[in-house]
Amino acid sequence: MRIKRTTPRSGLARRARLIAVTSGLAAAVALTVPNANASADQNRTFSTNQLSAVSEAVKGADVAGTAWYTDPATKKVVVTADSTVSQAEIAQIKQEAGSNSGAIRVERTPGTFKKLISGGDAIYGGAYRCSLGFNVVSGSTYYFLTAGHCGEVASTWYSNSGHTTTLGTNVGYSFPTNDFALVRYTNTSVAHAGAVGSQDITRAANPTVGQTVTRRGSTTGIHSGRVTALNATVNYGGGDVVYGMIQTTVCAEGGDSGGALYSGTTALGLTSGGSGNCSSGGTTFFQPVVEALNYYGVSVY
Repeated sequence: MRIKRTTPRSGLARRARLIAVTSGLAAAVALTVPNANASADQNRTFSTNQLSAVSEAVKGADVAGTAWYTDPATKKVVVTADSTVSQAEIAQIKQEAGSNSGAIRVERTPGTFKKLISGGDAIYGGAYRCSLGFNVVSGSTYYFLTAGHCGEVASTWYSNSGHTTTLGTNVGYSFPTNDFALVRYTNTSVAHAGAVGSQDITRAANPTVGQTVTRRGSTTGIHSGRVTALNATVNYGGGDVVYGMIQTTVCAEGGDSGGALYSGTTALGLTSGGSGNCSSGGTTFFQPVVEALNYYGVSVY
């Protein structure tokens, strides 16, 4: 299984920005404002329309290295900023929100948000390595899902770096906005079990906040963590903005893109990107797999 972006093995690195995904329980530090007026503003209750406007304002600020979601419990828009985001850029985001800036809660995460190209099982396309997510089927035709940013950089996929054993070719991909791709198996001699490693997969579902989940990728193998938010928007920079992502503490690194996120026998998501690594931790984002399955009319098995 692979991750969102592939790991470049040549000078094409500039075309496909690598996403080093890392999770782990990264400590998020909320920024505080040391004055009474700001404190009072933070304690305001904001309406659904105001929160929606704030979310659009964060998007309009267009600061690479940020991700955000609306927390229904606190009625705040939680903005996670990686290490590249400056205080000036945070001020810019709040300025965009105007009188509703008090609805923003900023948290920091180590590392840099990037697409993780380079993992489950490794798949190779062009100059990149990604991860296979889930094997899927429609009728008697077999496919696999991976990250959309992987599908963007290669149309034919192989099981080895020497490109001598073909797996299949792209049916299509969606990136940015979404981050999923569908590849049809063309090599009938390649087995395609409905499992992630040794874990059988029998169904697909959307996760819940707080749920413990597991990720498998070609770079870092198997790691677990928990879901911290749903419906997150991530700005990877360069116009690469994705929506409706699952935000987690599961670590990942380049090449894990496209890899499977699951819980027991249930498929949950495809690795998109994030920050950090599996040594220091960070924040990782996943494309919900149910959306990809519905989009292409395929099923896990």
